[in-house]
Amino acid sequence: MRLTPIKAASCVLLLGLTQAVAAQSQQGVRQPDVIYVPTRQAVVDAMLKVANVKAGDVVYDLGCGDGRIVVSAAKLGARGIGIDIDPERVAEATQNVQRNGVGERVKILNQDLFTTNFSDASVVMLYLLPTLNLRLRPTLWKTLKPGTRVVSHDFDMGDWKPEQTLSVDGAQIYYWTITPDLAKKAVMEKQ
Repeated sequence: MRLTPIKAASCVLLLGLTQAVAAQSQQGVRQPDVIYVPTRQAVVDAMLKVANVKAGDVVYDLGCGDGRIVVSAAKLGARGIGIDIDPERVAEATQNVQRNGVGERVKILNQDLFTTNFSDASVVMLYLLPTLNLRLRPTLWKTLKPGTRVVSHDFDMGDWKPEQTLSVDGAQIYYWTITPDLAKKAVMEKQ
């Protein structure tokens, strides 16, 4: 069998991609659980408002996409940490942070939200699928301090009833506060 220059180049490219995927797997980085759908700014503003985000807050956006929630939180005086597993989204969010001049208040991290320590959060923002919210729920209950606010765009948390539900610009927003009894409930739920 004779390799043409195009076939040879294709083989080299395929080998490089295979090595990149293998290296990524060895580092523990996996594919995103959801496709990226940006949150409309009116919904972002309502999420921040229902959580009463202000200076001194530490706002985590788990699955931050383009970073618009943490950028908007920083403009209110809060610190923001955006977590996303997709390097493309991380690059986009980092550019958004720079473009808005909030780099001193916002960090964007390329991490898996299921293994990230966000226990210092005073507010956690989510736009994940219902199954992911339920998978994350025991971690929220166990690691977040009482009084921490949790806000989800479009998807609830099963039988954890929200304190408030809002309809904004065609979207549902769910709001909860972490209470002291939830850590015990998380342990029971794991059993």
